[in-house]
Amino acid sequence: MVLTGNRRSAPIHWKSPLSGHNPAALCLSETVFDRISVRQNRLGPHFRKEGLLVPEKTAGTLAGSAPAAPKISMPRRPAGTLYRGREGMWSWVLHRITGVAIYFFLLVHILDTALVRVSPEAYNAVINTYKTPIMGLGEIALVAAIGLHALNGLRIILIDFSSWGNKHQKLMFWIVIGLWLVLLAGFVPRQLMHIFGAH
Repeated sequence: MVLTGNRRSAPIHWKSPLSGHNPAALCLSETVFDRISVRQNRLGPHFRKEGLLVPEKTAGTLAGSAPAAPKISMPRRPAGTLYRGREGMWSWVLHRITGVAIYFFLLVHILDTALVRVSPEAYNAVINTYKTPIMGLGEIALVAAIGLHALNGLRIILIDFSSWGNKHQKLMFWIVIGLWLVLLAGFVPRQLMHIFGAH
């Protein structure tokens, strides 16, 4: 749509090249035209001395039609940030889970050791339950938790006390996982042989 006319002239004629009908006349008062706040540096190549090149939606608004309602799209779920959904988050989760598991093991271990002073027979009964295959598998889980917690703790120390560790925390996470798997590869087969009697 093209608005032709001078800014100070009273009538401004509105010519629609897309319409097959006679051009309609649109009269805008000078104050209404002032509210449009046309500035050359904002419009760039669309600003002309003799008139103003107006987009179709804007011209429709000038003609009195209601503006189209803006489309509001729902925010997309973040694909992952520096922390959330990445190695840093999983390291944090695993460190807390293994820490709580180790805490409860130590609590039970202190309680069953304290039975020695109360009743040696009860202590022996508890120790005998540790020789079952289920408890042997539990020992594998315990060693896995202690190993991961310890290695990740060293990683956290490097992140907290060195700029190098902060820059390479993602690489160190995978190094921790690799060392942890090597530790389990050396322990688990021997423990399974011990559990199931193949000494």
